[in-house]
Amino acid sequence: MFSTRFQFVFLHAPAMRRVPGRPARGGPRLALAALAALALSACAVGPDYQVPALDTGGHYAHAPAGQWLPAQPGDARLPAAWWRVFDDPGLDALMARMPLANPDLAQAEAQYRQAQAALGSARSGLFPSLDAGVSTTRAGQGVSSANNPATNYSLSATASWEVDLWGRVRRGVESAQAGQQASRADLDAMRLSLQSALARTYFAVRVSQQQDALLARTLDEYARALQVTRNRYDAGVASSADVAAATAQLEQTRVQRIRLGWQREQQRHALAVLLGLAPAAFQMPAAAPLPAVPAVPVGVPSALLRQRPDIAAAERRVAQANAQLGVAQAAWFPDLTLSAQGGFRAGEFASWIMAPARFWTLGPSLALSLFDGGARRAGVASAQAAYDAQAAQYRKIVLDALREVEDALIQSQALVEEQHAQALALAAAQDTLRQVNNQYLAGLVDYLSVVQAQASALAAAQNALDLQAQRLTAAVTLVAAQGGGSPS
Repeated sequence: MFSTRFQFVFLHAPAMRRVPGRPARGGPRLALAALAALALSACAVGPDYQVPALDTGGHYAHAPAGQWLPAQPGDARLPAAWWRVFDDPGLDALMARMPLANPDLAQAEAQYRQAQAALGSARSGLFPSLDAGVSTTRAGQGVSSANNPATNYSLSATASWEVDLWGRVRRGVESAQAGQQASRADLDAMRLSLQSALARTYFAVRVSQQQDALLARTLDEYARALQVTRNRYDAGVASSADVAAATAQLEQTRVQRIRLGWQREQQRHALAVLLGLAPAAFQMPAAAPLPAVPAVPVGVPSALLRQRPDIAAAERRVAQANAQLGVAQAAWFPDLTLSAQGGFRAGEFASWIMAPARFWTLGPSLALSLFDGGARRAGVASAQAAYDAQAAQYRKIVLDALREVEDALIQSQALVEEQHAQALALAAAQDTLRQVNNQYLAGLVDYLSVVQAQASALAAAQNALDLQAQRLTAAVTLVAAQGGGSPS
């Protein structure tokens, strides 16, 4: 593939003189005035950007009417520090520490600064460039060039400006600005993702601490039950199988607590990394009761387009691709550059910077590529495909966001019902355990019934804690799915 590019240059220099008897022509001045007027009235080629149309619906299918969430979602909005609705001082303290050293957040912030620099670089194309240079050369020509070299001294300044007739530079600035805005939204999305991950991990550790306390109490109860069984065995009213069953129940529960311990340590390690610390340098605050599940206000689906940073980033990338399409289409039109050069040039140093050695040039240049083997057509097609891909990605992200909110809503409502049913199951299991213990002591049932009742009561208590943790996690997920809190 080859390219042929023609360049037409018009220069005006002081060596050109007016022919006597012929009226002076203001050609250069008129040309410059015409070019300036043309530049001011120039339009940008390519399609003007419009946000892709999407039907998000007027409401969420699973938005409840006053059970877990407010009946009027617009009456309350979460603050920017949305985690404060959980009223947990430990969580508040970790949230304050996390932005200070988290490496993922630092990387996203650096990428945002990089996008800001790219925007500044693109905007520089709207202004003229000015260069200056000074040189001295010594050269010769022919057989006697070694004996009679010539020296040339030069001091010059050059100014040039690409007249943005077709909007190529402006579309480039538009693209860079959209990229900078997308990077800012990426930073916000990263911050929200880290905040929600920190909240979920924190609650997981808190629940693990509650589970550990439950198992510790259970082990004490099982140890007492084992001692009672041994006493009964020594008295001849219990069998060795009863002692073995009580021992197995105790040791299996101890295994559960050991497993829970190393899993909790791994969660603590995850918290440390979120805070930008080595795992050995972070200690979880002392155990505290789980906070109550807050009421999370739910807006309308269209609010996601403004609230969620990942949607904002995707929309800005559509705008960026649209601007790049304009840049590609502008390649079909000629480039117009205004340039001026002036300075001093002389063969002797003594007469270098003097009026006779002065020179200057001024004029426009027009460049147009006549044949490029289809490169420009392919560039436009590539830019159009990139725009279509970004628009499809934007629609997908919006649909995924709607799904995430709906999933969080239905999960939150179902967990309320599950927790109510689990509370009834826990009360029944504990009552059953008391009755079976009394029956065993009275000799009415064997110890296997006690073991089964103990296992049922422990599982019911653990499930109750798990459901509380799931509700807290669902609340965090619902907040994150809606884009976090609103700036105050």
